[in-house]
Amino acid sequence: MTTPSLSDSSHGPSRSEPNAPSTSTQLSSSQTLPELKKRIRAGLKQYPDFPKPGILFEDILPLFASHELHKDLILAYELQVQESFGSDDKPDVIVGLDARGFLIGATLALRLGIGFVPVRKPGKLPGNLETAEYQKEYGVDSFAIQSDAIKPGQKVLVVDDLIATGGSAQAAGTLVQKTGGILLGYIFIIELTFLKGREKLNAPVYTLIESQD
Repeated sequence: MTTPSLSDSSHGPSRSEPNAPSTSTQLSSSQTLPELKKRIRAGLKQYPDFPKPGILFEDILPLFASHELHKDLILAYELQVQESFGSDDKPDVIVGLDARGFLIGATLALRLGIGFVPVRKPGKLPGNLETAEYQKEYGVDSFAIQSDAIKPGQKVLVVDDLIATGGSAQAAGTLVQKTGGILLGYIFIIELTFLKGREKLNAPVYTLIESQD
């Protein structure tokens, strides 16, 4: 893998009202989406030949170890949602994938004032479940969601840290639709574009950083 390059998204500053509280749409130039993406890119740590030779592993955990980078990451996601969907098509629910999607999705949902629903590995959720299988490199795995976690007609955004082959994200999208949710799209920190995972997905895909070989 090669080092990911920044995507070309932009987000202009908004006018502030006097004495108004600061919000994510009232940002200084240093807090615009492209600048946030640069800081996120710089905050990642790379491990060559992990988990096997020829793989350049992009570690997102340093983004959570730093309070400032953690804030940058969540704000970048928030601005990406605003830029991509606007106020008229705001999601009602964030779905996070087991397990790194939980680190991002729950906080993002709190920032957006909406609900968070986890998609989990088999055997981790009680109650009535919907399940979906997906193909891994050496076999088949599956995800589950509680059947009543998403109300029919709710608009849903799927969140995870990385899209590679797209199988797990595709399964999450299938689960959203099985519960009666409306799948708005998917959002990730990193996309390994050479694996063409977005081609498996039946809704728009948004990423903060792209990587290709």
